[in-house]
Amino acid sequence: MPNTAAKLEFLRKTVCDHPEYGEILPLFQALYQVIDGQEERTGIHFNQPADHVQEKVRNGFPLLTPEHLEIDPPQTVAFLTVVIEAMLQVSREGHDELSRLRQAIALGKLDLQPLFAGCLSRERSAVEEAAAQLEVPSPLMEFVLEIPLKTALGIYAEAISPEQVSGWTEGYCPICGSRAGMGEICGDDGKRFLSCSSCFFKWPYKRLKCPYCGNDDPDTCHISWSGKDRRGWMYAANAAGT
Repeated sequence: MPNTAAKLEFLRKTVCDHPEYGEILPLFQALYQVIDGQEERTGIHFNQPADHVQEKVRNGFPLLTPEHLEIDPPQTVAFLTVVIEAMLQVSREGHDELSRLRQAIALGKLDLQPLFAGCLSRERSAVEEAAAQLEVPSPLMEFVLEIPLKTALGIYAEAISPEQVSGWTEGYCPICGSRAGMGEICGDDGKRFLSCSSCFFKWPYKRLKCPYCGNDDPDTCHISWSGKDRRGWMYAANAAGT
């Protein structure tokens, strides 16, 4: 679900259907409200040539790597500032840390390129070091940085057709390499799709196989269904077979 407006509508419906989530969802609602209509203004772009795509797919390499990442610092700083201000308005905790992060970004004290590259490659050392210098929790900084990054990844993924990455059999995303965050069983034939936790790209995947450990033993793989339509599910696998 890469469209911000669709995500916002989904959150509104979730709050109505599950009041118990009422305390945690306002933050995400506030973030999606400021992002809606501004998706193209993150200042983050990906320069990925069209050649060698099929070669990457065949060899199990995602299309995007940190080398394809390009940023427009002024635009990215402006976007991050809006994001942090939205968080400050609805967050009950972490105001001092968010304020320090906002100030450091506004004053150009953070080299954003390696920080976004670290988030994309899931190499957290650069983020952890920068967070320690600002006395900001590393998970908080990573969360803030991932908002524009995931927004930009979603735009890139929207332009990729499933046919371009046909033949992909891995449990991680063919676009950005992130883990699957959700899965669905769709259609009358019960075809299984995974959805990326970062760019929200969907790709078909073997129905009886864990995308995390690769286990495909029917005796140790279990699907727990959620929702009346049985489309959403949680997958659990015991890789040791015990």
